Amino acid sequence: MEILQLLFFYLVAFVAIGSGLCVILCKNPINSAISLVMTFFCLAMFYVMLHAPFMAAIQIMVYAGAIMVLIIFVMMLLNQGAEVIARYRHAVVGAVVVSGLMVLQLLITLKKGDVSSAVGPISSEMVESVGHTELIGQALFTDFLLPFEIASILLLVAIVGAVVLSKREV
Repeated sequence: MEILQLLFFYLVAFVAIGSGLCVILCKNPINSAISLVMTFFCLAMFYVMLHAPFMAAIQIMVYAGAIMVLIIFVMMLLNQGAEVIARYRHAVVGAVVVSGLMVLQLLITLKKGDVSSAVGPISSEMVESVGHTELIGQALFTDFLLPFEIASILLLVAIVGAVVLSKREV
């Protein structure tokens, strides 16, 4: 059974890496956005493999659903043609260099760090007895209320900015 889980993990990881590469390599922004949706679904599968079904459902509903619909809506509303894509093509080289440096930093951190020995107040027995949803809700609306409200204000500003950008002069 362990080998099947490992093979499934590698399959999902391969698909996630492939769709992530398609996000940055596709010339058409709509194809890139659809590849990003596939990456979000792979991330949801990772949550399922970690026994966090609530996080997987939220990942699909919020990111693969609502956020990507908003992004695709704005792309279609702005309707920027090939001249804009050609103008920013040189930025791909910079993005590849920055991504490579970030992966290198991640590998160094994982090699020198002690990731698996993290200890916190929430144990697996507590998660099994109380549940994922209640623990996330308690943390979100008590300890992380200010960051939650700041994120909601940022999303509101992004929506207003999208409406302002899409408004055409009459």
